[in-house]
Amino acid sequence: MGKPIRLQQFLEGPWPDRAAVLADLDGCLLSGDTVLPDVPELFARCADRLWIVSNNSSDTAQTLSARLAGLGLTLPAERIVLAGEMTLRALQAARPGARVALYASAPLQVLARELGLRSDRDTPETVVLARDTALSFSDLARIAEFAHAGVPVTLANPDTSHPGADGTPRPETGALWAAVAAVVPHACTISLGKPAPDLPREALRRAGVTAGAAVFIGDTAATDGAAAASVGVEFVHLTRPGDAPALSARTGACTC
Repeated sequence: MGKPIRLQQFLEGPWPDRAAVLADLDGCLLSGDTVLPDVPELFARCADRLWIVSNNSSDTAQTLSARLAGLGLTLPAERIVLAGEMTLRALQAARPGARVALYASAPLQVLARELGLRSDRDTPETVVLARDTALSFSDLARIAEFAHAGVPVTLANPDTSHPGADGTPRPETGALWAAVAAVVPHACTISLGKPAPDLPREALRRAGVTAGAAVFIGDTAATDGAAAASVGVEFVHLTRPGDAPALSARTGACTC
């Protein structure tokens, strides 16, 4: 796996001409609600070959597409694959009408109802935990009770943090689960989020391209890079905002 490079260097290489360009979101395209340097050029250059593949568990594809439009970036919902939304859709496909204790943002709560999943925080068949900024102490205690009782728990993603607007780490779903796991150490979870292969595999399926014809850009080797490797897609590691690019000692050029 190569050393991190800047997005402009990615654009100067051969990768933007691939049949599908899969891109992480936070720290790669956006920092909070700030569009990162050279991202508009990426959107213009790759056009309908660009896909967002993100562990985002606050938005749906529709709400993220609208949020991007407000920032001057056009990407239809059909080319956005998000961990939170995919988790709910996978649950609905496997267990239609399931009783779910869903701890998530408003867009995911709305989607769950549209999918026919039934909200139940008393006697749920399963628990889904996403990035819920309104999560309370009593919510954590209730999730711990469910986990202790053996109710299956699905995490929208296992990330403990994502970079905020200034690069400062912001708590993610995995951090919320860490609090529960500290109380119920034996509890087990599953997740479709990166580094699992589900998200990039779905993007390749929708794009109708083979792994060898695609490239994945992201800022985290442990999640983005591992997910790309799991489906055989080349990974290009981008620097996060404020990071200096790695230089080759021999050539003085950035390497990937």
